[in-house]
Amino acid sequence: MKLTVLGFNSAVPTVRSHPTAQLLVIRNRHFLIDCGEGTQVQLRKAQAKFSKINHIFISHLHGDHIFGLIGLISSFQLLGRNISITIYGPKGIKELIETQLRLTESYANFNLIFRELTSKESELIYEDEKVTVHTIPLHHRIYTNGFLFREKPKLRKLNIDVISKYPEIKICDYQNLKLGKDFICENGTVLKNKDLTSSPNYSYSYAFCSDTVYNPDIIPLLKDVDVLYHESTFLNDLKDMAYKTGHSTALQAAQIAKDANVKYLILGHFSNRYTDISVFKKEAETVFPNIILPEELSTIDFKEL
Repeated sequence: MKLTVLGFNSAVPTVRSHPTAQLLVIRNRHFLIDCGEGTQVQLRKAQAKFSKINHIFISHLHGDHIFGLIGLISSFQLLGRNISITIYGPKGIKELIETQLRLTESYANFNLIFRELTSKESELIYEDEKVTVHTIPLHHRIYTNGFLFREKPKLRKLNIDVISKYPEIKICDYQNLKLGKDFICENGTVLKNKDLTSSPNYSYSYAFCSDTVYNPDIIPLLKDVDVLYHESTFLNDLKDMAYKTGHSTALQAAQIAKDANVKYLILGHFSNRYTDISVFKKEAETVFPNIILPEELSTIDFKEL
């Protein structure tokens, strides 16, 4: 699992930072999370392959999280894309994008599939044989969701040196062994799976919590995740302003991370009033030790944390 931070500041882009957008790669699946202004340019700089992005997750319909989407879709058109894209986002996102396409007389050569979200409870919105994605209901000024990405448990690893000692075990039996099943010999002897295989590689998890007030209700959903991104627009001396505007402080994000027992916390969505974002890390570290400050176009490899 690898996360590339394309943008992490709040609201207005600056010369040194872009609004929220992230590219999460899980076992060759490329998921775009939020799409603030300039996202497609950031994807170019990150040397990401546009053709591999088939699923886009939008947390809410504020401009700094969605204004880059129509431009990205337009670029897909110009590049001759013919593979469908599924867009997950709040109810209204379909009307927003289709209206822009209609008024600019732009017509996609590929299907745009919209999965509009309305539930205020966590729900499974994507699943394949390797990955699941659930929503994380958040409290902002408008309807907002975070997203929880989990790798499904991987297959056990074959111990070929041991397996080769048993001629009865054929290649066609390998899949059952990988799934954790014992092998029964013709004479009835049971070969325990643990003796024929070893533990699978670790399965990672990532939680993205976009704009939200401090909300302890989400802690059970975040329990024990490997990496949590949680917005921290303000420092804690402005916690009243954070609450009024539907945001969190660095201290509050750290408290969520601590209470959920996550391994690492990425802070982001910093207000432009702060010229030195290291102050967010300092504040958060008073509560939770493993803080990551994002760097644009940097890639976080979960295996290296």
